[in-house]
Amino acid sequence: MSDDPIALHAAKVPAGYAAVCHLLRSEIDRALPKAASRIWYAMPVWFVGENAVVGYKVCARHVNLLFWNGQAIGDPALKAAGRFKAAQIQFSDPAQVDVGALRRWLRLAAAEIWDARSILPARKAAR
Repeated sequence: MSDDPIALHAAKVPAGYAAVCHLLRSEIDRALPKAASRIWYAMPVWFVGENAVVGYKVCARHVNLLFWNGQAIGDPALKAAGRFKAAQIQFSDPAQVDVGALRRWLRLAAAEIWDARSILPARKAAR
């Protein structure tokens, strides 16, 4: 058995969503070859330095792809998530993934990384 935590995670998801996870992982690894991936808050996440860039979570009805700086990407297909700069999109089948759009989002996410590690402590201190 593999000791790759992302592969182990994918092996545990429902078969219908595993194909989506494999496709997303393949494209993320291709677009972010220097990023470190790990399971963070029960979901695969890719980091550049200490900053989360992209990750996905298997939910009951879909796989949720989240970009930590997704609102900066400016694509209406990505819906704002949370109080900061994140945006997301959901897929329930690999055929729903527009690979061209995904590659563009990944390229933009890698070019403008939200430095949450330095911004969030400053915001907490200002409260």
